[in-house]
Amino acid sequence: MNNNNTIDCIYRANAPYPPIRVDAPNQIYANEMLSNIGDVVSEMSDVCRYFYNSIVLRNQFNSFAACFHHISIVEMYHLDMFAELALLLGADPRLWSGQTQKRYWSPEYISYPRDIRTLIADSIEAEEAAIYKYTQQANTISDINIVLVLERIILDEEHHVKVFNEMYNNLT
Repeated sequence: MNNNNTIDCIYRANAPYPPIRVDAPNQIYANEMLSNIGDVVSEMSDVCRYFYNSIVLRNQFNSFAACFHHISIVEMYHLDMFAELALLLGADPRLWSGQTQKRYWSPEYISYPRDIRTLIADSIEAEEAAIYKYTQQANTISDINIVLVLERIILDEEHHVKVFNEMYNNLT
């Protein structure tokens, strides 16, 4: 982290991603992956949140904006992994969630703050909610292939919390 609200941003944890595979189709696990794709706490929400943040910060906080942009790409990669898992588990990987009645993802799921402190605090809360959700899933899913993907994605989300905390603490 540098002074003057600049940041040298590393976008993801330094560890390889596991292969995307499953033991067998499983509708319960598929629904969990769909919730990671298109629920309130989901990768789609984070992609859109960080895209928005990168746009509104661009003029005044350019290095923060660039960091949000690149982190949104990491979140897009997570979105892709969860979608592929959902497909392998037997689900249609649309941007939706729900057990029996599917509900499509909505831009209403995220807030759109313009205040820099609120924007970063919301991003930290979103990452912490994802870490909690993915940890709960990793503790209940018995397919080790899915658990390994969840655990690796958690590493990225934990890294994002550190980056966003550095941003917040770097504000003058």
